[in-house]
Amino acid sequence: MGQGTPGGMGRQGLPGDRKQDGDKKEKKFEPAAPPSRVGRRQRKQKGPEAAARLPAVTPLTKCKLRLLKLERIKDYLLMEEEFVASQERLKPHEDKNEEDRSKVDDLRGSPMSVGNLEELIDENHAIVSSSVGPEYYVSILSFVDKDQLEPGCAILMHNKVLSVVGLLQDEVDPMVSVMKVEKAPLESYADIGGLDAQIQEIKEAVELPLTHPELYEDIGIKPPKGVILYGEPGTGKTLLAKAVANSTSATFLRVVGSELIQKYLGDGPKLVRELFRVADDLSPSIVFIDEIDAVGTKRYDAHSGGEREIQRTMLELLNQLDGFDSRGDVKVILATNKIESLDPALLRPGRIDRKIEFPLPDIKTRRRIFQIHTSRMTLAEDVNLEEFVMTKDEFSGADIKAICTEAGLLALRERRMKVTHVDFKKAKEKVMFKKKEGVPEGLYM
Repeated sequence: MGQGTPGGMGRQGLPGDRKQDGDKKEKKFEPAAPPSRVGRRQRKQKGPEAAARLPAVTPLTKCKLRLLKLERIKDYLLMEEEFVASQERLKPHEDKNEEDRSKVDDLRGSPMSVGNLEELIDENHAIVSSSVGPEYYVSILSFVDKDQLEPGCAILMHNKVLSVVGLLQDEVDPMVSVMKVEKAPLESYADIGGLDAQIQEIKEAVELPLTHPELYEDIGIKPPKGVILYGEPGTGKTLLAKAVANSTSATFLRVVGSELIQKYLGDGPKLVRELFRVADDLSPSIVFIDEIDAVGTKRYDAHSGGEREIQRTMLELLNQLDGFDSRGDVKVILATNKIESLDPALLRPGRIDRKIEFPLPDIKTRRRIFQIHTSRMTLAEDVNLEEFVMTKDEFSGADIKAICTEAGLLALRERRMKVTHVDFKKAKEKVMFKKKEGVPEGLYM
């Protein structure tokens, strides 16, 4: 029994042992850590205090890039601030300039008249004239640049008191500006049938003095100043002038004689002076005046103001062709159908040194002109152009072109793509009938 008791006691354990076991279990339980803050969660601060508070700076790798970006933003804001300040500083000056400009416009008036300055009396007064009235003694306003004023210049005048309020900088007449040939014509010397002698003469008189003036100096003569082309209508005078404009590199000015006749007194001579002044400024240049008989007719006792104005225009043309001032590298080509009606002073040597006649085409020239105009046409096999070349009818170059065009129209009327010999015969009869008879019978009753 004694052995059993200690064993039983050993299994039950001692009270001290149970206490130690309880201490071990109490060490395993650990309460949670107290919270870092007590109360409700704090909200993000706003307002000036939050903006003034410096953020926590941490050594990150992108801090340098952020600094550069903020510096660029700062520079842009500084530039914007400077721009706004300068705009506010300049705004009063702009308003004042705008006000002064409006006052000047009120002084000038609208619309303004265009006139000519005849004579400067002193710094503040001048004599002016307009195309529709007499001369006036007027004042010059203070804002006009007086250094640029000179007799003969174009000025702007007040519409009521006619005082000088401005100066026209561009003195070139708009009519002269449109006379300049900007785009060269498509016609060339190859498009001219025959006329070899005429082409040679106009090259010697017009083109060669502009391209090789030293040849005339070596031989000791002065080159011709101008030529006149005359002959029957449709013989190629204007066509040759177009070929000259196509082949030359000089400035080409073309004008019709009727354009020089103006309504108001003195405008015609002024336009002639302006034409030759522009030609001299753009030299080397060629001036082509077609239908010169519109202003160059023989002088006679005029009974009306219009006739006297035409004669004044012709006198100014004579002065420009061979006057006191030298024209330099300016060549003149005149063209007319009636050379017998022109004034002898216009045709004398020194003004017009060469007279080139354009006769009706001969057999060789007719053949060449037919070849030129039918080169692009689709002809049938039965077409015999020699029949029209050898005809006794008097054809001009324009008549031959009209026959070819009319034959093509007749073929189109019948929906054919080839032109036959019958078409040419009908076209010839039609063209010759209109040329000889003029207006068909029964057209006007």
